[in-house]
Amino acid sequence: MVQVTPFLLLLNLALGAHSISEEKCNLVGHWTNDLGSNMTIQALDKNGNFSGLYNTSVASTPNKIKVSPLLGSQHLTDQPTFGFTVNWSFRDNITVFMGQCFVDEDGKEVLKTMWLLRSHMDNQK
Repeated sequence: MVQVTPFLLLLNLALGAHSISEEKCNLVGHWTNDLGSNMTIQALDKNGNFSGLYNTSVASTPNKIKVSPLLGSQHLTDQPTFGFTVNWSFRDNITVFMGQCFVDEDGKEVLKTMWLLRSHMDNQK
């Protein structure tokens, strides 16, 4: 049985001043969540596809935590919905994130996300 763990993850833009309007949310940049994990999303292509890196600060593994690649896509709207997959470099796990980017009343960009982690198992039982 696959265990699904919904989790509200608030990622706040970790860069200082950002040159965007108050109403348009931009995923490109460096983001940090409330647990100290961070990701960098690189340039968006014309179709809304992007890549980047994710560095988790939370993992239950004896392995050394390593920065891991991510691939994603977003809708090209002012407060876009998006999804991305992290292929963990230090475990046989994959995590998918999905969410939406918002600009709050103070002009701060916030990501509201949920995630699903799939761990490798030796058999289907």
